[in-house]
Amino acid sequence: MAHILMIAPAPVIETGGRVRLDVKFVEGMRVQQAHWPNRITCLLRRGTPAIPFGRDYDAAELPFELVLLDPTEPIEARHLAGHDLIYAGADDFRCLGLADLLAPEQKIVYVIEYTDETRRQILSLDRNRGLVSRLKGHVWLMQQERRRRSALRAAQGLQSNGYPAHDLYGPMCRDSLHFLDGRMTPDLFATEAEMTAREARRAEGGPLRLVYSGRLETMKGAQDLIPVARRLSERGVDFTLDIFGTGSLEAEIAAGLQSLPDPQRVRLRGVVDFETELVPFTRQNADIFLGCHRQSDPSCTYIEAMGCGAAVASYDNRMWQRLNGEAQAGWGAPLGDALALADRIAGVARDPAAITRCSRNAWTFSQAHGFQPEFQRRMEHLARIAGVSLLPVA
Repeated sequence: MAHILMIAPAPVIETGGRVRLDVKFVEGMRVQQAHWPNRITCLLRRGTPAIPFGRDYDAAELPFELVLLDPTEPIEARHLAGHDLIYAGADDFRCLGLADLLAPEQKIVYVIEYTDETRRQILSLDRNRGLVSRLKGHVWLMQQERRRRSALRAAQGLQSNGYPAHDLYGPMCRDSLHFLDGRMTPDLFATEAEMTAREARRAEGGPLRLVYSGRLETMKGAQDLIPVARRLSERGVDFTLDIFGTGSLEAEIAAGLQSLPDPQRVRLRGVVDFETELVPFTRQNADIFLGCHRQSDPSCTYIEAMGCGAAVASYDNRMWQRLNGEAQAGWGAPLGDALALADRIAGVARDPAAITRCSRNAWTFSQAHGFQPEFQRRMEHLARIAGVSLLPVA
């Protein structure tokens, strides 16, 4: 009957007789359960200190069965027993030996988003690790990469989020699917009226409105936000930059604001709700999404900002190069060169027609890869491998 076990990276906290879970995760699971012909079991790990957008649930409220493991507790054959299909993350090294635990009739499908290069980029950008620690980290990553490739070759299926992971790992698995992850549903995309209003405003002049959203961490390039803003000021660009998010670099960025010629141009907005605050703001108050990612993770922020009608100016990491090649949604600059990125933006600030063209391309491309069509393709892929039919959902 194709019972499925999903081993997910979602955070969970036990609170008395209840569990605290990310609301988006639960709602996403609710959609998946509505499609799947049998009750889904989800395996999560304890150990998360906080869940910012979480809610407390009774077990009976959840649209799936829940199994909890301790942070370092190994997954054993008994956890997999009774499930026909195992759906696990290949980015999690604790899931890389699962094929050895399967019974002959069981199947496994992995999902992955990071490449080995991206993992090494993230390690190299970690300011809290010294040289020796980083060298040890690179050796460990090499060992895990061997295990990962072996696991993917043994799996029945692979789902790759983003172009870099699909290009690297897709050929290793017998049945590979590429997708672009994001949270944009039909009600969240920019409207034609909002697109037209943005274009009219750009034609009239005024500040070029930049927006950044994401974790304020080195792997996301948040350390480059102030240098980009400073360079734009030096180039005489009339702009604003709204920064949404929090992280270890927040205090550094806040202090850096005071060194800018016009500190009022840059505003720290903190963490806001995605649907009710970030999306409406981006739809109505942003011309260009500023992407400073110094590595090639398939950040959903690209596709989400594009769905809000914002063009994108980003470092040419492998993900953005491929995405922009497909979508023609913006501009690139050499990886890690904040001045070059600012200069690229300064150039397009004088060309409202180019911004309009890229904005329209971004909007159109994102709608073709919204949450629902991408989710449907993933579920159909799992169902085909499992040998079942999905349930019709109104």
